[in-house]
Amino acid sequence: MAVIAGVTVYLAPLYSRAYAALFENKILQSPIWDAKDKRIRFRIDGQSKVMGKKVFARDIRARDMPHWPQKQGHAFILRVTQADSLYQGLDLSLLGEDLYPDRMVTAEDLMRDGLAFPAFYGEDMLLPIGKTPAYLGQAVAILIYHDFARFRFAKDKLKFHDEVILSGKKTGPLERDPWGTFRYVRVGGTTSNDDDLFSSLKDSPIFPSAMKKHLPVWPEGQQGGKLDQQGMFYAQNIADELQTPPTDWLVMSRRYTTQSIDTAALEPDNANGWYDSESQSLHLVIPTQSPQEVVESLSQMASKSLLPIKQVFLHPCYTVGYGSKDHYNFPYYGTVASLYGDGYPIRLANDRYEQFQSSLKRHAFDIDYTVAVNRQSGMMQTIKAEMVANGGGRSNFTPSVVMVGATAAQSIYYFPKSDLSSIGIASRALDAGSARGYGTLQSMAATEMMVDELAAELKLDPIEFRLRNVLKSGMKNTQGAIPAGAIRADEVLEKAAQHPLWLQRQQNKQAYEFQHPGKRYGVGFGCVQKDFGTGAETSFARVELTEDGRITLYHSGAEMGTGMSTSQSVICAQWLGKPADEAHFSVTDWSLLPVETSGDPYLMSQQEQDKLQTNPKWSPSYCSPSSASNSAYYFSHSTGEATRLIFDQGIWPAAMAIWQTGIGGGQAAPYVIRKEDARWVEGGLTANGMQVLSLEILAQKAHQMGAITGAIVHVFNRWQWAEADFTINNQQRRLPIDGLALRHANGQFEPQMRQQVYYPPVQRNNAAVTYYSAVGTLAEVAVDIATGQVELLNHHSIMECGNLIVAELVSGQLQGGLAMGIGHSLHEYLPLYEDGPGNGTWNFNRYHLPRASDVAVWKQSEEILPALSETDPPKGMAEVVMIPVVAALVNAIAHATGHRFRDLPVRAENIREVLS
Repeated sequence: MAVIAGVTVYLAPLYSRAYAALFENKILQSPIWDAKDKRIRFRIDGQSKVMGKKVFARDIRARDMPHWPQKQGHAFILRVTQADSLYQGLDLSLLGEDLYPDRMVTAEDLMRDGLAFPAFYGEDMLLPIGKTPAYLGQAVAILIYHDFARFRFAKDKLKFHDEVILSGKKTGPLERDPWGTFRYVRVGGTTSNDDDLFSSLKDSPIFPSAMKKHLPVWPEGQQGGKLDQQGMFYAQNIADELQTPPTDWLVMSRRYTTQSIDTAALEPDNANGWYDSESQSLHLVIPTQSPQEVVESLSQMASKSLLPIKQVFLHPCYTVGYGSKDHYNFPYYGTVASLYGDGYPIRLANDRYEQFQSSLKRHAFDIDYTVAVNRQSGMMQTIKAEMVANGGGRSNFTPSVVMVGATAAQSIYYFPKSDLSSIGIASRALDAGSARGYGTLQSMAATEMMVDELAAELKLDPIEFRLRNVLKSGMKNTQGAIPAGAIRADEVLEKAAQHPLWLQRQQNKQAYEFQHPGKRYGVGFGCVQKDFGTGAETSFARVELTEDGRITLYHSGAEMGTGMSTSQSVICAQWLGKPADEAHFSVTDWSLLPVETSGDPYLMSQQEQDKLQTNPKWSPSYCSPSSASNSAYYFSHSTGEATRLIFDQGIWPAAMAIWQTGIGGGQAAPYVIRKEDARWVEGGLTANGMQVLSLEILAQKAHQMGAITGAIVHVFNRWQWAEADFTINNQQRRLPIDGLALRHANGQFEPQMRQQVYYPPVQRNNAAVTYYSAVGTLAEVAVDIATGQVELLNHHSIMECGNLIVAELVSGQLQGGLAMGIGHSLHEYLPLYEDGPGNGTWNFNRYHLPRASDVAVWKQSEEILPALSETDPPKGMAEVVMIPVVAALVNAIAHATGHRFRDLPVRAENIREVLS
């Protein structure tokens, strides 16, 4: 429970007021742990999902919710299919009297009752009469029915009838300034180790000085001027040099485009809510990647409403998201439908047509690259990029997507000079938001296509060319930051260069084409490294150990299909010998560890941070959604630090007390016992030959001693972990956390006030990224000359991602990501405007998601580089796995056909056109 904006918020996942009921009812299962091999047998939610138990929000009805009225109401949304005329209202005559809605909600109702979108989503939750729609598919009304039959017939009556939406005067589409614009310029020193002459990290990114005709106006370049003027001075030098390059340079300019695609989450957007006017409480069941954002925004929305809302009961469920349910607006439409439900629970759930018409899309990019290479050495000198991404009608995450797209353009390569700019434009297209790849899919796939073309021009083996230019540990990225830890893309390249698919590609091509007349064979390669995290990652974790040795985990992260609920449970085993017996996710109530936040972690000044951090409860950010591949590294950090504290302050003292006295009053331990020698083995804990002690014995002893048996931590990362000094058991310790509460034995949790905190300097924001994981993919294809069809014969991926938490989950993410990349490169496509999904007629009958037959499901293979040591952290890899296969396939098609495609997707008709 928490109070936000004067509204009391309760969180209770699914239909239960106590998450433990999900385990008691066998909807979620305690992990089956192999202590010998340190492996888990099943995902804790795996059997439930396979067997169709009610884990997803879409499956929940009013009768599944205790204390709700049992009769379920339903609603659907009407949306515009044109965005160039004034909206003039609705004509519902098709429904007749029998099917007219029990309640219809319009913009006038929202304005009267003070209901509006949270600020992040902009204005006009429902479009008012007399305004031009901001985008295709914009909502104009919610129709509510108290019974299913009338709802179903009414929805079918209105489907595909554009005349229901009345239009007036033609105005043309709205014209607006871009949602976001960024520019990163770097000019390195004489060598990669020298100080930069100018870079974003050392100096500053560059932002427009003004907008003219909705396009950025950059500052005037001036040597020795303000930082942005200095940056533009160097940018102009780069442009001049590319215009008149040295005679031994190859300068290549190419344009690439990528398409809009549907995020295609297999659980369409939905919400089920009930407003109890007597108690003034709102109950809402939703799928979301960002429950904390929904809690805060919903409370703000409720507090400004003239409808009395004193309490919000939020029930977030397990979901499938991959970006599509991170800061998406559907929960707020579900809220509105519930508030006008006349006391009935109202279910608002998209069918597939509605999902295509309203869900977040991947940004379409238009990219111009210019790259300079020294012909003699084969070393890349300069990259200049100009990117335009279509953000659609609402901003959503467009600013950060275009920023990340620009900073990723270098892919795995070192460039002494770079000038990378990106613009996220506003348009009448559906709003684009967070999607797997997050801008890097678009920019890095294009880089990899261009690298292959450069290698061909230089007559170099494409992998050899990559190896000459690969970014190595200690080198700087295009923002001037040195990536964290070891960079191992070179190892991935070396492995790929020795793979039979690559070594034998010419012989295989000759043999295959001889055996298959009418087909052309090709092998292509792509390799990228992608950042994971956002530069303001934060989370809570709470771990408790009972007297009988049961472990319970509470975490702020949400399960969105990646298996993080299982992997976070497994993290507990590192310090406590087994996974959590019971695990709670999407937790938003952290009142046991009060944390306050204010300011913007990305935009605040150092002076502001220094002032705010004097408050021992303050943190730059409160809680991150499940996104940006942040589970394996960032979420695991909070889980690991909480369990480590219980081990250090509870388990280890208990073990020492037993070993030093002997269980039966025997002699003291005969060996020197050091904590670093402690190991969990089958049966329990040992160290230096001491008796193996089970967790149950250790937990009982820890409780008897009044030792620490529970810990809550809050963590923050700005490309470096925040640290703080705490006094624990009269000893001062510096820990990589910024908030802490502890529990002794069965006592209450008590917040521990930090004495000093060490937040990463705000200048590290300019680094944009420093944590990377790398993947390389080889793709083998056959192209039918007559039809243009591409058959994926085989593919092999090589990945580096640190230590694996659950190997099967890593493999599953790799395979799923590859399928998404294959779809993006060869199949998936949405027109942006009037003939696209905003017209309400799109479904999977005309949108090709890759199937098993498209992905070489039985032949594909993978290789994961072993960690450098057992201390390597696990790295986020759920996004990077879908990117290199995109370039690998396009490069393979070039090897097969001799034609280089630069527009995605490459479909059969595109190939037929160039081969005819």
